[in-house]
Amino acid sequence: MKKKVIIIGAGPAGLTAGYELLRQAPEAFDVTIYEETSAIGGISRTVQHNGSRMDIGGHRFFSKDKRVMDWWQAMMPRQGKPSFDDIKLGREKQLAPGGPDPEETDRVMLVRNRVSRIYYKHKFFDYPVSMKWETIKNMGFATTMEAGFSYLGSNVKKLEETSLENFYINRFGRKLYSMFFEGYTEKLWGRHPSEISADWGAQRVKGLSIMAVLKDMVTKMTGKTDGKVETSLIEEFYYPKYGPGQLWETTAKEFEALGGTIVMEAKVVRINTNGEDTVESIVIEKDGKETTVDGDIFFSSMPVKDLVAGMNDVPENEARIAAGLPYRDFVTIGLLLDRLELKNETKIRTLGNIVPDCWIYVQDTGIKMGRIQIFNNWSPYMVRDPEKHVWIGLEYFCEEGDKFWNLTEDQTIRFGIAELKKMGIINEGTKIFDGHRERVKKAYPAYFDTYAEIDTLIEYLSKFQNLWCVGRNGQHRYNNMDHSMATSFEAVANILAGSTDKTNVWNVNTEKEYHETVKEEAETNEQA
Repeated sequence: MKKKVIIIGAGPAGLTAGYELLRQAPEAFDVTIYEETSAIGGISRTVQHNGSRMDIGGHRFFSKDKRVMDWWQAMMPRQGKPSFDDIKLGREKQLAPGGPDPEETDRVMLVRNRVSRIYYKHKFFDYPVSMKWETIKNMGFATTMEAGFSYLGSNVKKLEETSLENFYINRFGRKLYSMFFEGYTEKLWGRHPSEISADWGAQRVKGLSIMAVLKDMVTKMTGKTDGKVETSLIEEFYYPKYGPGQLWETTAKEFEALGGTIVMEAKVVRINTNGEDTVESIVIEKDGKETTVDGDIFFSSMPVKDLVAGMNDVPENEARIAAGLPYRDFVTIGLLLDRLELKNETKIRTLGNIVPDCWIYVQDTGIKMGRIQIFNNWSPYMVRDPEKHVWIGLEYFCEEGDKFWNLTEDQTIRFGIAELKKMGIINEGTKIFDGHRERVKKAYPAYFDTYAEIDTLIEYLSKFQNLWCVGRNGQHRYNNMDHSMATSFEAVANILAGSTDKTNVWNVNTEKEYHETVKEEAETNEQA
């Protein structure tokens, strides 16, 4: 008799778990995924609006995990022929022999240039900051010298890494920290870096430092490499023709073709346990009605805070920790423009000669906006008429229910336009053809408040033998998409082996080595 598997959430972790169970053991499991919203992909979804597409958050497909790379390649093969913009511009890319033609088929991964820069005081800086003449010129000689001595000082006396602030200072020096990390981090999280756990840096930054930047520069000049490279220094990545949501929509169809079921707009409101070590059922709310669904195995990619709040008989201390877990919410504004008032001074050719950036990080603290996505540079197929239009996304970090979150869509769009003008990125003569807003709850699990006690909560959840917490929100970790997938790979492997141990699942992306450092023998071209 098949075991009944219930999966909460149709994002990367939930879909990966469901697909892998049915792919590897179709006769053993009956799998149903319950998704609260009307969209597939979670924060990795792609929103369609009037002929253009928006990537929620930006997702570069690059990973050190060969399992993930192979999985992506199987689901959406890498392009074997040039894409629209490469054809128009005569750009050359490393194409896959026999791979699909993006001009003829949709199920294809594009090879894209990775360009991300910092926009600080009306000047561009490489992201991460590089030590080259342009950087020195933009910073000024005096500031450059101050930054250099500050960095040397940080190497002489290392700070105890009791906070994200100290973590950054140890790697970049106090001057560069104050210029490029302090204000932006506070903008992102709504807290000063001194209040945030260094664990966030340990997961997201790890080996990246001034020394890593200098090492990368020397490697490029000499051609010598030790087989490792930091993710932020990778120059190419893969990207689905129509954005990350296309990959997960494709996965959902493959999952259903294997016999899986997806129930949309079904919110999980309660999780019923025996009070000891087993989850017995969940209660879903759909169309205003509640239904109890029994199961043998349960996967949860819903926020840990909500999972524990919905469980019965939770001890007081664990309930308190879960209730205090913080999140940062997210708003993105799509704007369709005729041009940007930014000059492309790079050697990278683009349609309309726009700047080639995928992301532009806005470090100025006088601007609320955190980042700008230029969707044309992620994929020309994301944009309605990419030769005539520039389709950008303005990213804002906020709290659900705060003043910015509660603005109307029109007010939010006008706010974003005003900030772009203030920055000099557009002007009064810029034509704005369209605008759209998306709001995302609990987009970023945060590393302060009761997060310091997360291990107690992990121990409690791990005692439920048939409950597997996977994904970014399922583990309250700021994981990338590949790590979310890896938690499901590990959980599925355990289930198939008959193990109820959760250690390897919770240990994904906790190693001290930088989480996307690539070993040459494993894979050299992968995600962020």
